[in-house]
Amino acid sequence: MTSRPPIIINRLDAERLQRLIDVASGESLAVAELLEEELARGEVIDPQEIPADTVSMNSQVQFTDLTRDRQMIRTLVYPHALAATEDGISVMAPIGAALIGLRVGDVIEWPLPGGGEAQLRIDAILWQPEREGQFHR
Repeated sequence: MTSRPPIIINRLDAERLQRLIDVASGESLAVAELLEEELARGEVIDPQEIPADTVSMNSQVQFTDLTRDRQMIRTLVYPHALAATEDGISVMAPIGAALIGLRVGDVIEWPLPGGGEAQLRIDAILWQPEREGQFHR
């Protein structure tokens, strides 16, 4: 991996993500390992301090997959909330794990199952819980 910009993670998100990582198995193990690397290198701060242009859990994100030249809008959710979120993407999915902590304008190169790689750019944060004062979502 050649490009991983600095990331910022909400302390509550980091704690919840670590619990998911700790129980990961099977197909989700590879994503859990990458996510754990991201948590280790990220700056963990209190929810009230999260910048408005940062992807946190439950944020609705507009991003471009530069590898496939495809723009998407997805809400980054925990696996249990996936079925209830129409545009949801799980943080335990390869692309979902790549989004956490990035800021608008950031580009990240992220490994995909089967050996490929995606290059993703954050275009906008359409909705973010911290920006709306929802610090415990």
